Amino acid sequence: MKPLKVIFSGGGTGGHIFPAIAIANAVKQLVPQAEILFVGAEGRMEMEKVPAAGFKIEGIPIAGLQRKLSLANFKLPFLIIRSLLKTRSIINAFKPQVVVGTGGYASGPLLRSAVSKNIPVLIQEQNSYAGITNRLLSKHAAKICVAYEGMDVYFPRPKIVITGNPVRPEVIAVEGKRAEALRYFQLEENKKTVLVVGGSLGAKAINESIGQQLSKFTEQDVQVIWQCGKVYYETAKQQAQGFTGKGIYLSEFITRMDLAYAAADVVISRAGAGAISELCLVSKPSILVPLPTAAEDHQTKNAMALVNKQAAVLVKDKECQSHLITECLNLLNKTSRQTELSKNISALAQRDSAMRIAKEVLTLAHYPLV
Repeated sequence: MKPLKVIFSGGGTGGHIFPAIAIANAVKQLVPQAEILFVGAEGRMEMEKVPAAGFKIEGIPIAGLQRKLSLANFKLPFLIIRSLLKTRSIINAFKPQVVVGTGGYASGPLLRSAVSKNIPVLIQEQNSYAGITNRLLSKHAAKICVAYEGMDVYFPRPKIVITGNPVRPEVIAVEGKRAEALRYFQLEENKKTVLVVGGSLGAKAINESIGQQLSKFTEQDVQVIWQCGKVYYETAKQQAQGFTGKGIYLSEFITRMDLAYAAADVVISRAGAGAISELCLVSKPSILVPLPTAAEDHQTKNAMALVNKQAAVLVKDKECQSHLITECLNLLNKTSRQTELSKNISALAQRDSAMRIAKEVLTLAHYPLV
């Protein structure tokens, strides 16, 4: 039998990259000798994150469409043509049986080239509102793996498989780690703890609300694990100076998210698809603050999919200053509400998503499942 060869593409943000890496790892788990190649946009974060995960990646000169008038948009047709030529060359050289796209503009040229060569394409859509690249390519896809119900408004129903979003297993391995987590973050056992996280770059409205109102937490004997992101870190450091030894742990990026989740009684987060999938799997009562500038306002749609099932609390970005801390403290003081949110969000968790998608990849490749 020919060796299994799969090309993955998805990038621009961790929300596209990490699911692709998780699926690739699952494919390798099923078929250890499988050959995996990634294709990403030159200069974007996938060119760093994918090799760090142990996979090869080739870059293409694609860029995204700027939503405001920009000279960069005039270069876009030429970049698309160059990217299509390069992806065809990559496919000819690598000869994959399947191509997998997890969204982002880098996956567009690769999936187009695969379709033109009659290579089966699998799309993985993380959000409850389908991205434009995935929508455009969906009619040519052989399978479309989604995380939410009702996605047939964007995709052909016969092609849809509900698999959930792949997450890194080490991130959600929280069982029995609370004591270790509190030691790691230098926090106390008998106090309630809030985890604040807004992605690797941080979340402006969340950070400003937390930074300006830290005293409200310490006055209530509440501890805070605050991932503020790279951009806001210097400001946050100044804001947190007066709270040394008062249960405020500040970091621009948390590498041990398993311990952060294990320590938390309540989580404040943006509503990216990856973050929501993790929150469902760790069953944490959550307050979601959707990023209003996300494409097609998809974070609000992600959040509402939970809110409508009494599985999370929503605070609008523009209402952070006035509502966020109050909502958080109220939730911390209502054990029954925490229990309800935890139970309901856990019910929405899709487990073993990466493995389920990997099996779909093998099926498209006509590769036997062991």
